[in-house]
Amino acid sequence: MNKTTHKIYIGTMVTIIIIVTIYLVYTGYSYYNTALEERFYHPQHDWFKPSGAYGHGLGIIGTLMILIGVSLYIARKRYNFMAKYLRLKYLLEFHIFLCTLGPIMVLFHTAFKFGGIVSVAFWSMVAVVLSGVIGRFIYIQIPRTIEGRELSLQEVKGMKTDLSTVLREDYNLDDSTILLFISFTQVEKDRQEKVSPGVLKKALKRSNVPVDQRRSVLKLLKNERTLGKRISRLQTMQKLFKYWHVAHLPFALIMLVIVIIHIAVTLAFGYKWIF
Repeated sequence: MNKTTHKIYIGTMVTIIIIVTIYLVYTGYSYYNTALEERFYHPQHDWFKPSGAYGHGLGIIGTLMILIGVSLYIARKRYNFMAKYLRLKYLLEFHIFLCTLGPIMVLFHTAFKFGGIVSVAFWSMVAVVLSGVIGRFIYIQIPRTIEGRELSLQEVKGMKTDLSTVLREDYNLDDSTILLFISFTQVEKDRQEKVSPGVLKKALKRSNVPVDQRRSVLKLLKNERTLGKRISRLQTMQKLFKYWHVAHLPFALIMLVIVIIHIAVTLAFGYKWIF
């Protein structure tokens, strides 16, 4: 999947979430905006209530989306399920899609009425979604292979270019200019002098580097600087990601257990949707 296709893939999922949310709000706004004690008299109460055909259906579909999203991701990540066909990076994004849209549908299934054990499940679900957003941010900070495997610190360091050699041999730059460029790629906090891209362009011009090659040099320097930043924060992000699991998984398990209890109770009371 190239960058354009990937953007379309992400854009499609975001669009679906937005459209479905707008549809759910628009369709049931009158009912959801009615006070809880007055909803029984609403003409569409039997349709929108949690045990109604529409409300019940939202709960079932939303729950299935969450279960599919979680199950697929765990199966691929831990057991290499369909590893040849499911790239972890894209599956994670699909997991996030299902586990964002699913809770939204479950939210409308509740008709914004929370109480008892259901409220525990709901707030656990909210915690899972919010921690998932944080986890996604941490995840993208950690360099990975194209398949989505996390790179080690040594592997990331091995990606760095022998910058001084490349600048000297490929672009015939003198030592003082090379040192200036290398200082631009350094990310240490105690570095006193900050080199701007404008200074680099002037140095390239003074060194009589052709215009087309200047772009290549600047791109190389920016890539090296970005890689340097990733290396400097890699260990921190790996630790944060490890601690993140400690928060994310318990909430997910709490939600799952309560959802199972909720489903068992509804079946025991004879709520079987349209079947």
